[in-house]
Formats: sequence, C-alpha cells, structure tokens
Amino acid sequence: MGMLDLACQWLLLGAALVLAVLIIFSIIRSVLGPKISDRIIAVNMTGTMIIMVIAVLSVYLDENYLADICLIYAMISFLGVVVLCKVYTGAYLREKHMKANLEAVEDNLNRQGLDLEFARKEEEDGI
Repeated sequence: MGMLDLACQWLLLGAALVLAVLIIFSIIRSVLGPKISDRIIAVNMTGTMIIMVIAVLSVYLDENYLADICLIYAMISFLGVVVLCKVYTGAYLREKHMKANLEAVEDNLNRQGLDLEFARKEEEDGI
C-alpha cells in the first residue's frame, strides 16, 4: 500500500505543477488580449484552474474543508465572469451607439419579422 500512496502523491503533485504552469499562461493571455472577449475567457480559465488546484490540494493534503473553499471560489468566479460579461456588453453597446432596453428588443423582433404579441402570449402561458 505504501507504493500506491507514493504514486498517488506524485501524481497529485505533478497535476498541481502542471496546473500552476497553465495558470501562468492563462494570466499572460489575459494581459495580452488581443480582444476583451479573449481576456474574459482567460480570466474564466484562470479561475477554473485555481478551483482545480484547490481540489487537488484538498486530496493531497487530506483536508476536507478545502473542498468547501473550492465550491465557494467557484461561485465567486462565476459571478465575476458574469459581471465582466455585463460590463463588456454595456461597453460594446455604448461603442456601437445601441440601446439595451425594451424598445431595442421590440425593434429587433420587428426587424426579424417576429410577432411581439405572439412572443408575449407564449411567455404568459409559460410555454
């Protein structure tokens, strides 16, 4: 059993090191860009890899509370990416001089030839 534990420890340590290198590459990608969407995706990747590192360390150190921290960090990372996407969308719409309100949605539906009343009725019926 000792040889199996040693192999497991080396595997977990190797996984943590590989993830650390990938996190560095992801941070470099988030700084260099070239687009804002690339940066948002890189930040999301970095957060996901940090979650994986915490999970690997939870198993490696045999500390169960790290799994809880991993879940909390996942929720915070998700909210951070949602906020970044919202800011990016607002900046994009402002740059294109577009509105993001109900009138804009109705205008878009009218341009596509969709009946707005039909869509509202489906929403009310719960379809």
